[in-house]
Amino acid sequence: MSTRFIGTGNLGADPELKSPVGEDERQVADMRIYFDRPVQDKESKQYEDKGGFWLDVSAWDWLAVDVVRVLKKGMRVKVVGALKHNTWKDESSGEERSKMVLYVDEITLVLARVETVQVRQKQIEATDS
Repeated sequence: MSTRFIGTGNLGADPELKSPVGEDERQVADMRIYFDRPVQDKESKQYEDKGGFWLDVSAWDWLAVDVVRVLKKGMRVKVVGALKHNTWKDESSGEERSKMVLYVDEITLVLARVETVQVRQKQIEATDS
């Protein structure tokens, strides 16, 4: 079972592109995102983090390739996806382990911290005439 999740946070490290065992041509980009909870102090008017959380995030296929190509550590992103509870047996200890993972459908760069954007030309496939 999964729950729809929408959140904004910062990348903790550069995303890593992997090809999982048993997944012939699929690729996954794994990353960790810190979802903060900024609250403005009434007196100082400064924002302070009031208890955020880290979450493992995975993007698959074409989105994985784009995520690794464009996103870097510290970038602020908005993500939309399915939050799932994964369980597995630890190979060394034999103990059951679990964690929450967000499988993203969409990931958007928050523009508040972006200085420039470079857009590549759209590639048009050649057609036989």
